[in-house]
Amino acid sequence: MTVASDDRVRVWLVERTYSDDEQNVVILVYATTEGDRYFRKERALTSFSDVRDTTAAIEVDPDDLGDVDDPSLRERYSGEASRMAAEHDPDDPV
Repeated sequence: MTVASDDRVRVWLVERTYSDDEQNVVILVYATTEGDRYFRKERALTSFSDVRDTTAAIEVDPDDLGDVDDPSLRERYSGEASRMAAEHDPDDPV
């Protein structure tokens, strides 16, 4: 697991979807490059002028990470997180 500053863990964007349950909610999933831990973030889109960059990576508290138990999902997250880490700086907007 990649430990970032102050014992925080760097996780990389692996999935971006729109919520089926609520309008104007984007669900961002970030994961470790090992694919074994993830962080889910929901963002409400309040208007078209609401500009907030989604970055390639964020740093989170280890206690806020969930476990990825499904082996195929772990492999997919690992591949995507590793690709993002290879192609982007953590602060790159994506």
